[in-house]
Formats: sequence, structure tokens, C-alpha cells
Amino acid sequence: MSIHPTAIVDRRAEIDPSADVGPYAIIDGPVHIGPDVRIYPHAFINGNTQIGARCQIHPGAVVGHLPQDLTFTGAETYCRIGEDTVIREAAQVHRGTDPGSSTIVGKRCFIMAAGHVGHNCHIEDEVKITNCALLAGHVHIGKGAFVSGGAGVHQFVRIGELAMISGLAKIVMDIPPYFLVEQTGKCAGVNTVGIRRAGFNRQQRDDVKRAFRILYRSGKTFREAVEVLAQEIRTDAGRRILEFVRAPSRRGIAGATVAISEE
Repeated sequence: MSIHPTAIVDRRAEIDPSADVGPYAIIDGPVHIGPDVRIYPHAFINGNTQIGARCQIHPGAVVGHLPQDLTFTGAETYCRIGEDTVIREAAQVHRGTDPGSSTIVGKRCFIMAAGHVGHNCHIEDEVKITNCALLAGHVHIGKGAFVSGGAGVHQFVRIGELAMISGLAKIVMDIPPYFLVEQTGKCAGVNTVGIRRAGFNRQQRDDVKRAFRILYRSGKTFREAVEVLAQEIRTDAGRRILEFVRAPSRRGIAGATVAISEE
């Protein structure tokens, strides 16, 4: 174990012998640091926080600190960071707010500089949150989604897997899986490049495009379009879209832009 002599480490912390803790880093509370983790200088890790193996916590990052929630009463809450996740400079991941609750960031995520993950967010594996993107409390982001720089996501919003959110977007409603979203927060088409890179075959890609057309170009009410979608989908990809739009929602499902592009 390499802990720089200027680092401040709480006696309750558990740090794997292979971890590296840099100069002036602060580890405060019953933090658990897994194998081969690198904590860069001036990082701050706080509370009941678990950092998975091979994570990187960069200078000025704040992980597991108190939630930005006026209702927080000081209850015991948690923060969990999955294996191989990178949290870059000045990014923040706050712990849960309700007693016993957690903020969860999955495996192989990348939270870039000044990104913010609010209390009780659930970020699934391989999500990218780019510079200055802001997630309010209780946001759920599906596997492989991409949130571009400066985007703001309202509390309780769900973003489906492999969705791609434009830079500076204002996201106030749920975004179904595999769709592209423009700055207004409306769906603008299918994330064709993303799903191809993820290994979707031709039938799956066609099903996603079919789902987009039914939901946003059929001229039906959204409820009617969902029922049509249930009859028309042919692959697991289409079923995941159907499951998403049928699931309970605190914010409702985002609409589409007037000028729609499927590519």
C-alpha cells in the first residue's frame, strides 16, 4: 500500500494494500478502497463509501459527501462506485439522502471533469457523463448511455440504455433506450452508431428504428402508439423499449422534435 505522508486517512477506513493514495488526499469515515485503486492528490472521499477495484479518483473529486438536499437529517446513507470507474477532476458523487439509501455508480463508468451525480442516482455500467453535465437526485441512467457536456437532468428522470444526450440539453422527461436527444430534451432519432458499436444486429437495429417511427411518427396518441408497438416489435431490443415506456414514470416520456431524423 502506498499512502503519501501528507494524505489524511480516517482510522475507520479500509484500504487494500495495492491501492495508491496521493498527496493531500482526504479519506474521511468508514470508506472502503478496493484493490489497485488510485486516489490522486487532493481528492476527498467521505462517509460509507465503497470504491471498487481499479477505480481512479482524480484531483479535486468529491465522492460520498453529504447530499445537497435540505431534507437530509444526517442519517446513515451510502455511496457505491463500481469496478474500473474513472471520476475526473472536480467531479462530485454524493451519497444517498433517505436513511439506508445509496447512490450507485456502476462498473466502467467515466465521469468527466466537473460532472455532478446527485444523491440516490443509479448509474448503470459503462455510462459516460461528460464535462459539467449535471444529474439531479434520483436520476436513473441505463447501461452505456452517453450524457454530453453541460447537459442538465431533472430529478427522477430515467434515461434508457445506450441513449445519447446532446450537449447543453435540458432533460426533464424520461428518454427511452437507444434514442438521440437534442438540446430541447426531445427525441431526434435513433442512436444508430451507438447501437451498431454495441453489437446490435440488423434485425435489432431495424426494430429500434421501427419503434421510433411507431412512437413518434405514426400520428397516434402516445398511449395508442405503445399498444401498436407491443404488436410490432420482433427482437429483445424492441422489447426493452416497450418495457421502458410501459414502466412507472415520475416525469413522463419525452416527445420528439418536429424535424425528425432516423439516422
